[in-house]
Amino acid sequence: MTRVIYKLFWAWDFEKEEKWLNDMAAKGLNLTDTGNLCRYTFEEGTPGEYQYRLELLDQLPEHPESRQYIAFMEETGAQQISSCLRWVYFRKKAEAEPFDLFSDMDSRIRHLQRITSLLLPVMIAEYLIGLSNLMNGFLLHSTVNLGISIPCIALGALISVGFVRLSRRIRKMKQEREIHE
Repeated sequence: MTRVIYKLFWAWDFEKEEKWLNDMAAKGLNLTDTGNLCRYTFEEGTPGEYQYRLELLDQLPEHPESRQYIAFMEETGAQQISSCLRWVYFRKKAEAEPFDLFSDMDSRIRHLQRITSLLLPVMIAEYLIGLSNLMNGFLLHSTVNLGISIPCIALGALISVGFVRLSRRIRKMKQEREIHE
């Protein structure tokens, strides 16, 4: 039986999304597809059969470098289930050893940096759209469209929170790496 669930996760909360997918798999609901608008399609299966991981690629999944990486992952026993823009959803049969995409601290840091580099231009664009609409209204003495300004500034602020969280985490991981070297 197929089940579709709509759920929102922010890019900086990808680990919460992974945990949710793994919790669903533990209940016997295996991810088969993702879609825009936060849509997840599951099929009933054996509880705990799969482990899921997400990764933000450097390029879109159709890019030759990404295809090469995905092929490498499939050689290790992982399976690409779906993708959404540059995000790729992998699953692997649950075994004694945990399924991990990042083998060392540097690869984990690079992944988080890819996410921050995705968030930064979106955050700036949201602030610029919202603030420019406000400024134009005040400077030109015209009507300010608060229906555009407020949501854009609020989304920019929300993304800022995620950006700061990830930046702090990256800084902490770099400090830990230096201690262990």
